[in-house]
Amino acid sequence: MLTGKKILVGVTGGIAAYKTATLVRLLAKEGAEVKVIMTDHAKEFITPLTLATLSKNPVLTSFFNPENGEWNSHIDLGTWASLFIIAPATANTIAKMAGGIADNLLLTTCLSARCPVFVAPSMDVDMLNHPVTTGNIENLKSTGVHILDAPEGELASGLTGKGRMMEPEDIVREIINFLKKKTISP
Repeated sequence: MLTGKKILVGVTGGIAAYKTATLVRLLAKEGAEVKVIMTDHAKEFITPLTLATLSKNPVLTSFFNPENGEWNSHIDLGTWASLFIIAPATANTIAKMAGGIADNLLLTTCLSARCPVFVAPSMDVDMLNHPVTTGNIENLKSTGVHILDAPEGELASGLTGKGRMMEPEDIVREIINFLKKKTISP
């Protein structure tokens, strides 16, 4: 179902970043061409090498490659993608998206994206339920961003509640269902 689709995966710095390896593998297995953008904090949870190996593409973490000066254009990335999924999406990144803040490659690409954008929130239950966060999520929804609801379960903090990142298999199913309803060019 995803053959010929170009999917951009954004990874932010939350404990659920380890699930992104499975997400990238499943998207590629479904036939998608996958590129990954990571924030600096995401690299503290999962390595770019892991995601590069699974996506079969270099992972982008900054605006340019410091070794050769090659530019990683957020405009080119934003127009390349058929769909952009940010998973996990931390409260910090969601707040920046809602406020139009573009202080890293992931966020500038998000503002440049011409494709549907999906966000899979991942944070502790109290952060997710905070009025500022719920307001930011509602703001994103009003701009057309698709929010993949965080399911309930045990959280890294030891608390139980909503805030877990949706499981990779469920994210892929949501993407496939969305694409069945929409005609998106590769």
